[in-house]
Parts: sequence; C-alpha cells; structure tokens
Amino acid sequence: MNIDDGIDHDRHFQRRLAAAVAGVHLPSEEELLRGMSFFKDRLVEDVREYAGRMGRAAKKRATLGPASIIACLDELAVDPCLEAVTVLEEVIAEAENPKRFPVAACRLRCRIYRAWLGDEDAMAQVAAEAAARVFDDGRLDGLPELTWDALAWGALSVRIAGWKDTGVAIAASHTRTDHELQRTRQQFRRSFQRAVERELEERLAESDVKKAEQKDEDFGLGSEASDSDIDDESVPSPRPSTDGVVILTGVGNDTTSEGKKVVKEFASLIGKPVPMRAPPDLSLVREELVAEFPYAAGIVDALLKTMIGRDHVWLRPTLLVGSPGCGKTRFARRFAEVVGLPYELVPCGGLSDSAIGGTARRWSSGEPSIPIMSIRRHGIANPCMILDEIEKVGTNRNNGNPHDVLIGLLENETAQRWHDPYVESHCNLSNVVWLMTANSVGPVPSVLRDRCRTLRFPDPGPDDLDMLAQRILQRLYEDTGHDRRWATPLDGAERAALGEAWPGGSIRKLERLVEGLIAARDQAQVPQ
Repeated sequence: MNIDDGIDHDRHFQRRLAAAVAGVHLPSEEELLRGMSFFKDRLVEDVREYAGRMGRAAKKRATLGPASIIACLDELAVDPCLEAVTVLEEVIAEAENPKRFPVAACRLRCRIYRAWLGDEDAMAQVAAEAAARVFDDGRLDGLPELTWDALAWGALSVRIAGWKDTGVAIAASHTRTDHELQRTRQQFRRSFQRAVERELEERLAESDVKKAEQKDEDFGLGSEASDSDIDDESVPSPRPSTDGVVILTGVGNDTTSEGKKVVKEFASLIGKPVPMRAPPDLSLVREELVAEFPYAAGIVDALLKTMIGRDHVWLRPTLLVGSPGCGKTRFARRFAEVVGLPYELVPCGGLSDSAIGGTARRWSSGEPSIPIMSIRRHGIANPCMILDEIEKVGTNRNNGNPHDVLIGLLENETAQRWHDPYVESHCNLSNVVWLMTANSVGPVPSVLRDRCRTLRFPDPGPDDLDMLAQRILQRLYEDTGHDRRWATPLDGAERAALGEAWPGGSIRKLERLVEGLIAARDQAQVPQ
C-alpha cells in the first residue's frame, strides 16, 4: 500500500467514523474490527439498529432467512443483551443453508458483540479475525493499529478467563471491556517500542565501539592503550569533521565585472574543502527528541537509524506528512537543532518561482540558490533545508516552479554537479539535508515523491496532554516576558477541562485552549 492510498483510506475511515458516531452510518463488521465506534457511539444502539435493519430486510424478502432467524432478530432489537446475541449466533449456525442471508457477516458481528460484552471465547475469536486481516493487508512491516487490537483481544480473553477461574466477578459491560482493551493495547505498543529502543541503543553502542577502535588504529594505539592515552576528541560531539568537501571549483565568466563580484562573494568556498557536521551522540539525541515528541518516537528512530556508523550527518530527502497542527514543522526544526545542523526554514505556501535553485546574475534580482547561500553563511557542507508545506507551492510556471527545481536538487547524482545560475558553475550540494512537511501528498508531483522517503507524522493523543500543555504554558509565559517558572502545573480541574475540550490532534487548538486557561487564571487573580 503506497502512502497516497493509506492517507486516502484514513480520511475515508475518519469520515465514516464521524457518521457512525452521529448515528448516520451503521459500521460494517470490518470497520468494527478496525476500531470504528459503534452506531451513536453505543453498543446497545448498534445492536438494536443492526437487528432492526436485518429483521426488516428479512421480512420484506421472505427468502432472506428462515422464521427462526427473524424471530431472534426481533428479540435482539427489543432486548440487546449477551444472551440474545448468543441465541442468534446459535440459530444461524444450526439453520440449513438460509438463502441469501449473510451468514458469515452476521456470525462475525455476533462475535464482536459478545466480545465487547465480556465473553472470553468471543474475544479470542475476534483476536484471530483481526490477526488474519493484518496478514491480508500485507502491512506487517508497518505494524498497523489492527496488530495491537489483535494482541489486546487475545491477551484480554486469557486474562478474563483466568479471573473467572478464580471466582472474580466480571462486569459484562461495554465500558469495562473498552477500558481493559485500551490499557492492554497500550501495554503491547509500549513493550514493542521499548524493544525497538533497546535494539537502537545496542546498534548505537556497537557503532561507538567501532568508531573508538578505528580511532585507536588511526592514532596507532593497541588494545593495551589506557584511557589517558586517548584524546578527548574520541567523545562524539556535534563538531565539524576534519575532512571536507569542495563545494565550488570556480565561478563562470569571472572576468566580467559581475563575475569578479561573485568571485569575491564566494572566495571562502572556491577550491577549498568545506567541513561537514559530524553526528552527536545519537542516544542522547533520541532521548531529547522523544522527551519532547513522545508520540513521534517512531519517526525519531527512522531518521536516526540512517545516521548510524556515518562520519557526518546525512539523511535521504524526507517528507513528513501529517494533519495540520500536529507539530511536524516544529519537529523538523528541533531535529536539526538537536543533531547540530544549522537550518533554513522556507515557507512554501504560495511560492511560485524557482528561487530555491537560484536566479541568474544577469537579472537585478539575481541571487545564489538557497543551499549554497546556507553553506557559505554557516561554513559547513551539510546544512539542513526545511521546506514547510511543500504541497502548497504555486502552479504557475512563468518564473519557474519550486517542484521542478527540487527534482534535481534531491537527486544525488545531479546534486553533485548542480549548476547554480548565479555562480554560473557546478556546485556540490549532495550533502545538504532536506526535510519537507506536508498536510497531504496529493498535490506533490509523483516524480518528486519518488525522490523522497515519505513518513507519516502521527497526531498527539490524550496521553500527551500533560507534557504538551506544560510546555505550551512555559512558552506562553516566556513570550509575555515572564519567567517560565511562573507557569505553575495544571491543577485537577484545569486538566479535566482541557481533557474534555482536547481529545488529541492539533497542537494549535491546544495552544488556544491553554491561552484561554491563562486568561482565566489572570482574571481569577484580579481583585473584585
């Protein structure tokens, strides 16, 4: 499944989810397995609606099912309880080839109902159904949400069976099952994430050992060398590496007055190796970024894995796709800062020319490409270019188009010999780090997407509220000139109010809510 199909499917699912909660759409069995809410967000309403619809259809078309099934559906519509669901499933199983009746779908729905009502056998069956669909999707590498559901249902069925064996009373309720399911799902997710973290830490440790051994060889140190014999430079830090890359060998038309001016501008680069920023301690980078973006730990790991064993910071051009306000732009900036890269943030909304790749010097507005200006400004060969909302560039090609320019800049072979129209010479821009953000990938040309690694940036959830709210509080107090220590933590009432108003999603919405909270605090302190 490509990223476009996945995003379109997510949007379709969210639209149908909203319709189900509003009581407009009755979810299918497949949608219920994949986590869609029940009709009107209540199990009882879903049971009644389903039984009523199936019963009316069966009566309208007598061939749809035998009278016994119709009677069970009528009973279920009146009394949507576990016993009535169980009876319906048994009658369907015993009926002899009911014509045109959706036997498999109805039995699956009955199992789903029984699972939510606390039946451990049904939970195990639902776990098997969910697992089968994970394999059918062919998305095991992506570990979709359905994976955690399958594991949670299976574990919950065993746990509840154990409770019954010990005589513990089980409340057969949708609310209780939902609570246990959510908690078990999160336990599996966190356990998996911790396993990934341990693997990453082990790889980072192996990388550090190899670097240290290589440095020993470079200094002529044997295995018997003591710690005092090794220079402090063996400690990884965000410093320029000693080796460099020649970015520019000369300037075109350097005998003209304009050419001489350009030679003077780029004297620090012409024919000289430019250092590249070496990676810092990646384990510390991960710790800092995950602390700030706990909901994006998978993105952090995906980016850092590409730098293991490298002597300089480098990433394949990466496109972060996420919903508006999920924090992907701030993440891109913080990633560059934490790994020690200077960056240029280029807002692409409405950008409708080829200025990213430079403008010819014969024009009064002539200027170099943004990457080479950044290299000259910061003195390193691998600065970071952050292109924000890349999907919103203008489509007019009268003065060029950013998408067309980026095709060459993102291709390693052409980036090594990028012809800058201002310098009028080839420049080596192959070490520049490119990070892009987008709310959707639809408007981004496929030829550009093919040159990027596309990562789905997740939305923060309710579990991230405390951390995000406190950071927003501190930032808002600092913006008004106050000490961040004035940002006292949320009390119970404030936390509950934010939790009701913000179920997750846009951080911008949460910022507005926190601003309102600060205003309410200030007003409460004003003497009456």
